Order: sequence, then C-alpha cells, then structure tokens
Amino acid sequence: MPVLSRELGIDLGTMNTVIAEGNQILLEEPTIVALLMQEQKIVEWGQAAKDMMGRVPESIEVVHPLQHGVIAEYEITERMLQYLIKRLTGSMLFFRPRVMITHPYGVTSVETRAVHEAGLGSGSRDVFLIQQPLAAALGVDLPIGTPTGNMIICLGGGTNQVAVLAMNDTIVAETARTGGLSLDEAIITYIRKKFGLLIGQPTAEQVKIQIGAASPLENPLAVEIQGQDRVTGLPRPVNLTTDDIVEALEEPLADLIHLVRRVLEKTPPELISDIIDRGVAICGGGSLLRGIEKYLTKSLGIPAYMVDHPTTCTAQGAAKALGMRDVLRRSLTRV
Repeated sequence: MPVLSRELGIDLGTMNTVIAEGNQILLEEPTIVALLMQEQKIVEWGQAAKDMMGRVPESIEVVHPLQHGVIAEYEITERMLQYLIKRLTGSMLFFRPRVMITHPYGVTSVETRAVHEAGLGSGSRDVFLIQQPLAAALGVDLPIGTPTGNMIICLGGGTNQVAVLAMNDTIVAETARTGGLSLDEAIITYIRKKFGLLIGQPTAEQVKIQIGAASPLENPLAVEIQGQDRVTGLPRPVNLTTDDIVEALEEPLADLIHLVRRVLEKTPPELISDIIDRGVAICGGGSLLRGIEKYLTKSLGIPAYMVDHPTTCTAQGAAKALGMRDVLRRSLTRV
C-alpha cells in the first residue's frame, strides 16, 4: 500500500527556512514576514518580504518571527508554517504530512514546546523535533553512528552551535546566541565609527556577502555603498575593502573561537584524537564567509572544512531522521 502522507524535514532558522523531502530541497526562503499592522494579516513572506525591509509605510511591519533560533512571534510562525506546508502538500485533509523540525541545541523546554505546537498548528499529522547539529551531521553523512568522535560547527543567522557527536547522540555541545546577524551588527558599528556613516542591516549583509572575509585576502575586494551621514543626515557614498570587513569582524570571530575551545576542553581525550584525524565540519550560512575554514584551522590547530550543501544539509538531515526514528529515539527532543 503506498504511503500518501508526505514526510518533510524543516530547518526553521532565524534567517532562512529550508524544507526538504528525502534529499530534495523543496523550499529555501528567508524567515521574514510582512504584516498589515491593523489587521495582523500576512501580505508577503520570504524573499518578497525581505526586499520590503526599511522600504514600507508604518501600516506594514516586516518582522523576523524567530530570534536567535527560537520562536519570538508564535502566531506568525504558526501561520507561516501553515502557509508553507499547504503550499507544498496542498489541502491533504486525510493525509496530513509528518514533519521533523530542527531547533538549536540547549534551548528550554518552553521554547521546544512552542516549536512543537506551531508544527501541530500548521496542520501536520505528527511533529518530531531534532537538534540542529545532529540534523546537520546526518545531512552531511558524518559517521555519527559509530563510537568515534565527530565535531560539527553550525554557523547560523541567530546562533553559533558547536557539537561533538558519537553513537547517534550529542556528547558535548554549546550554543551562543550570536551568528550572522552579529557579524552584520559588527559591520554596522565599524562603518559608523570609522566613516561616520549610518547603514541598515540589509546593506551590512550585502557588504559581508560581496567582500567579507575572515582573514585578509591576497587580492582584496572592494565595493561602494551609500549611507546616511551622521552629522548632516544627507546621503554619502563610501568605499569599503575586504580589509575593512576583516577588521570589523575580529571580535565576533574571536568569540566563535572561544566557543569552540570551550567545547573542546569538555570533550573526552579519546574523542579529541578522532576529531584531529577527521577534521571539523562547518555548515550554515556563516560558513560561506571567505576564508573561514583557514581561519578556524589556524586558530584551533585542527583541520576545518566546509561541507557540501552547507545551507541545506540541516533540512536534509531532518528529513533523513524521519526514517531513523527508532535509531534516534534517545536523541530526538522530547516535548
């Protein structure tokens, strides 16, 4: 008898939501919603809503329903999930989908319950929860089912997570509620202090993508941006180079190194030797920052490498985990 119910892996992130079925990516969009304030009605979501940031009248608010990886606007998140799932599966009244939703490591029971209830409220038949580092490790096929140590670093928009995994479970892990947005804030602060120019988060993100790097490049890149002069309030252009962004990101990247070192310090010696042999896997949108692998390798003394499909592997791992529920029973989050 064919299985008519869909099985979806959902990586519900601060900056992006990715939905996978098997190894196929069905959707990858920014986790942003545009609301009509008086009616509390969603007018746009995803990339269309992101393009509206800073460009809409007071009657419309553009919001991130998740902050630092957890739900900040419950009703909006539930409605967004409902819209996405219905868009992908249609009106399946009798064959509602089964979903596996990711969440950051170390969140509270209240925060995980909110994710679970939002999943149920979206119309899903069964909702399971999995930690993001575990899902990412499954998505990139790390051998976590063995008694050998595997380290993965998930660099998200709202969190940085570092985990050591073995025997299909987390041995040691930590989460810092900083991430890509913290890098954007560091760039905004740097440009304000050095050039006396005010810019918004979307501009800072574009600068990071276009010329950003973790360490100096042999051939630095450059870009001209427009901002608002702090003194006159008038528009003014400024030229930025990769070296500017490297300097701007020194502090948040140093915080990342401290986070990884804290996890390594708590890792059993037997697993440390495995990690040195295997290297450290890096995933998430932050892994796209130029030179981040070399920066981590130099700072930690352990080889680091970017995984294949770094921005979608967590959703793929969540989808894979649906078929491994018996194996992962101890590791899946209980609600």
